[in-house]
Amino acid sequence: MRTEQQMLDLILTTAQNDERIRAVIMNGSRTNPNVPRDPFQDFDIVYIVTDVEPFRRNLEWIQRFGEMMILQMPEDMQDPPADKGGFFSYLMQFMDGNRIDLGLVTMEEWKDQTGEQDSLSVLLLDKDGVIEPFPPPTDADYLPKPPTARAFANCCNEFWWVSPYVAKGLWRGEILYAKRLFDEVLRNGELMKMLTWHIGLKTDFQVSPGKLGKYFEKYLEPELWDSLLNTFSDANYENTWNALFAACDLFRQVAIPIAAHYGFEYPFKDDRRVLAHLQHVRSLPKDAKEIYK
Repeated sequence: MRTEQQMLDLILTTAQNDERIRAVIMNGSRTNPNVPRDPFQDFDIVYIVTDVEPFRRNLEWIQRFGEMMILQMPEDMQDPPADKGGFFSYLMQFMDGNRIDLGLVTMEEWKDQTGEQDSLSVLLLDKDGVIEPFPPPTDADYLPKPPTARAFANCCNEFWWVSPYVAKGLWRGEILYAKRLFDEVLRNGELMKMLTWHIGLKTDFQVSPGKLGKYFEKYLEPELWDSLLNTFSDANYENTWNALFAACDLFRQVAIPIAAHYGFEYPFKDDRRVLAHLQHVRSLPKDAKEIYK
């Protein structure tokens, strides 16, 4: 595997030897002083160029960066829909394990698109001396924000509103329907949002829990971490029921203190009524005819 210095030398030498490339910016985790270093961090690079078109879909030009394992060009994709901005990107995973996410954009488009510069940015090259120096990189743009009363209420409402859908899917024997709602909306959506606020309150909103909660284990109390792990299950129906109730207990456990701290209203009635409904649905006979007798 090529070293970080070898990769940076390649990225910069390519820019220095090409008059069409006027500036180089690196952002992302490799610029973040608070992120542990490892060989699998991406090189998130922006080349500011005179014209994007000569670089667009130029598969010969990108061969200089290494032997490709797999390539993605997001702006050429229909699903998800292509970004309509001025960037054209090559997301390149190489056979040696390195990855470069390379965005190409003109100076005009870059200024229009970025607004205030990402706090995790380092200016590696500016041939024309026209870019204002960046401040030292920090993860300030990625720190969680305290909840507003409305955001807190919406989070609680969505969590308890969707819970009966999960129960309905489990009772009907529709495991994919139930698990998708549970995994994507309840746990990975509203529960993770509430846990992020919990970590923020605990750390005065001065640390990032990481993309997709990857640093949760570091910041959650051990008992809360164990409770979160209990919300993950296989495709077994009983295990998924147990995970649903574990999520309800954990959501309540962290939400009530957050409400008390900020003076928000926690929806105790919704909690109590929905929980009773979930317990009732779990106990129902599987034959619908029995219910309507």
